[in-house]
Amino acid sequence: MGNGRCSVGISPMLSRRILSCFNITNGEFSNSPSLSYIDLRTVLGITMAEAVEAELIPDDSSKNLLATLLIASLLISAIFLAIAYSPSEKSVSSSAELVSSDEWRAFSVVAPIDTGINVYHDHFRTNDTYPQWLLDDLGVNRICELTFNGTWEERYEADREDCWDNLTTADIVYFPGTKIIGTSPDGDGGVLILDDPSDGHGTAVTGSVIDANPDAVIFFVEGFSDSAVLAAANQPLVDVISTSFGAIGSVPVPGIEDATRVAVVDHNKLHTGAADNSPSPAIQDATAGPPWSIGIAGYAEEGDDQKEIMSGSYPDISADWTQYLPNHDDIDGYHETSGTSFATPRTAGIISFVLQSLRHEFTDSSSGASEERGGMLVDGDNFSVSNADVRQAINLSAWYPEFGWDPTSGTMPISPVMPCTQTGWGLVNLSNIQPLIAHLNQTEPLSDRPSDVEACMAANQELRESYWGAYPSTVHSIVVNFADEQTTWRD
Repeated sequence: MGNGRCSVGISPMLSRRILSCFNITNGEFSNSPSLSYIDLRTVLGITMAEAVEAELIPDDSSKNLLATLLIASLLISAIFLAIAYSPSEKSVSSSAELVSSDEWRAFSVVAPIDTGINVYHDHFRTNDTYPQWLLDDLGVNRICELTFNGTWEERYEADREDCWDNLTTADIVYFPGTKIIGTSPDGDGGVLILDDPSDGHGTAVTGSVIDANPDAVIFFVEGFSDSAVLAAANQPLVDVISTSFGAIGSVPVPGIEDATRVAVVDHNKLHTGAADNSPSPAIQDATAGPPWSIGIAGYAEEGDDQKEIMSGSYPDISADWTQYLPNHDDIDGYHETSGTSFATPRTAGIISFVLQSLRHEFTDSSSGASEERGGMLVDGDNFSVSNADVRQAINLSAWYPEFGWDPTSGTMPISPVMPCTQTGWGLVNLSNIQPLIAHLNQTEPLSDRPSDVEACMAANQELRESYWGAYPSTVHSIVVNFADEQTTWRD
């Protein structure tokens, strides 16, 4: 019995033939993770002495042969009974995968609304696979498995039949291997969701979001209408909506303000809206002006940190004007481009990074600010953050640069007297992220702004509330003014 045999009254050859099929050694049954140890002596109701005695019974006795066969039969029955009541390795593995997907990382969802997006660009690739519950909660009803070999043209052609030629305005599409979920409710402009050859704006805009938060989940909406904005506004998991289009010169015409109001006031999200690429005041701008929106102008972050001349005045804040962003018609190219169009999504990405960090810190496993979350953008363990909290933190963290104007730079010096009329609360870039987090998690609260800045921006808010309360737009006027010839993006 010292050689590792586990037979009971069975010849060594027979015991090996039976037990080797189930990989049993010294009572261990390796195919049963939940019942990993089977004491056959207990199952059969015999003692070790009886087992030894049975093994020593001569095989030439017909009586003992009958007993041997009976014990063998009981042994086989016990083994199969153990198998029947033990989960297989495959089922255990599946359960582990399910638990793992439910415990996905902290995340944040940003919704750029623009011309389309180049889903083939390396800038948007990821090794993450979004869990099924996330896709379900984002309303995904279609998955396009993309080709990632060859040129942009070769990839597109390879995917036309299974993806691009069959998309509809009702589709919300996940592109595995990328950070992108996309939809095109307006159905305008060539291939749905994909940035068309004459476009490119949406790809650059989304690239700016990813530069600020590489882990952002992108819920991309192709379009310029109120329905495009509402596609994101009515999506519970979206945190931030970013729009970079509007009327030239910020002329006071209706735009997307009703839809952004739904997003912010009704659904507790944040909206970053681009001011115009002109010195026009942002107050009456339908994208940047409403008091519920964060209006964003531009400054020369890589230059002298001064205001860009062709950038809206009296916004909420100013952000990076010139960036190096992905191309829309290749897989790995970049180009330098400028405008409030890109300052705006950069800010959306910064906000997204802050929310994601706080969710990780306070064990908040979801996103958005739905009623189930009490309208909170962060709903963690004894900790919450609202959209108003985030806006206040941004206002406190913004800053005015030292005077270092370069007359050859094409910028405008930020005046030390009432700089708010040029840049709002001030400048915001990636350096604001840690102060924002430290303020919101209350480890290092930010100081109040000087009284003159507070007074200047309080006047800004009053003007915006008065203007947008007195001149509400109608659904009809939004649709009419968003015909192609009326809409322009801001680069």
